[in-house]
Amino acid sequence: MREPDHRYDVLIAGARVAGASTALLLARAGLRVLVVDPLPRGRDTLSTHALMRGGVLQLHRWGLLDRVRAAGTPAITETAFDYGDERITIPIKPRDGVESLFAPRRTVIDPILVDAAIEAGAHVVHGVSVVDLVRDRSGRVRGACIAGGDLPAQNVGADIVIGADGVRSKVARLTGASVEHEGAHATASIYGYWRELDDQRYRWYFRPGVGIGVIPTNGGDACVFVSVRPERFQAARREGLERAYLATVREIDPALVDAMARGGQAGPLRGFAGITGFTRRSYGPGWALVGDAGYFKDPLTAHGMTDAMRDAELLARAVLEDEADALAGYQQVRDGASRGLMEVTDRIASLDWSMDEVKELHVTLAREMSRGIEALEEVRGRAAVA
Repeated sequence: MREPDHRYDVLIAGARVAGASTALLLARAGLRVLVVDPLPRGRDTLSTHALMRGGVLQLHRWGLLDRVRAAGTPAITETAFDYGDERITIPIKPRDGVESLFAPRRTVIDPILVDAAIEAGAHVVHGVSVVDLVRDRSGRVRGACIAGGDLPAQNVGADIVIGADGVRSKVARLTGASVEHEGAHATASIYGYWRELDDQRYRWYFRPGVGIGVIPTNGGDACVFVSVRPERFQAARREGLERAYLATVREIDPALVDAMARGGQAGPLRGFAGITGFTRRSYGPGWALVGDAGYFKDPLTAHGMTDAMRDAELLARAVLEDEADALAGYQQVRDGASRGLMEVTDRIASLDWSMDEVKELHVTLAREMSRGIEALEEVRGRAAVA
């Protein structure tokens, strides 16, 4: 491991989707970037990892989509919504260089982004964390103290420190970043990987009190998740997660459980107790937040990675502007693009709707997803004109 230098333009805490994407864009623009992450490269993490059109579009524009394909990630050509007695199948229409969707495992997409950031000139160090911030006499953040593994604690100067370190962000805690909006609902999830399921479509099942997803991914596996209310999840923990998980899937689609049994399970089940969605103040003197550190919504709509890549570009553009109000503009655009999506996600996460209501919510969700792409296009357009 090459030890970090004592000075960078940007120091990023977190080398996952949001942090690695931000590092990639800033390094490509010629900035000196240091990224630290406490976990080993390519370590798996809690994630349903489905990409929507906006996320695939970003990978295409960054020249990384071929790497996702080369890793054996199946192309998703349609999405099926199951509402009890009604199934609606929507083909993925080619547009803007995107002909299909993808759901790469985090063990695939995170290293792809990290490697691209390194190729662009970023210095990425795993096994090292931000343990404190360095401030000047005015209180402005001027860098961070980092440590981990064989690296003794040391101060590294930076013009800006970016927290891309998840919902429990240490950078957010150290800066005192306030929660500016909080949702009302959260789902808890149980998921696992299963072999030899349909690998050409996302499948989403909705019943009052339950959401289920089938997400094809690398290695011929599919992520099958069950989302329920937190109290039902706690009861399942007491009774046994696997028993409750399989019983819930069988209740919704017995044929799916039979297919899972034929292919077999690939690895253990994992559980997520749920966190209510929020937006935090995501900038201040010498610091910013990106990804789940600044904006998190319930994973039932599977939009986290897509928004993380969008926001990485919004933040990178703001950093490169180097103007007094650029970071405030970053949060303003992010929140404007995300507010509707967060609200409809929160409503879906209530799991308290009729079949007709949830269908209408998905129409709204599709409209808000498009709005997120449009917001980024507008920012790109202004930059091109400038």
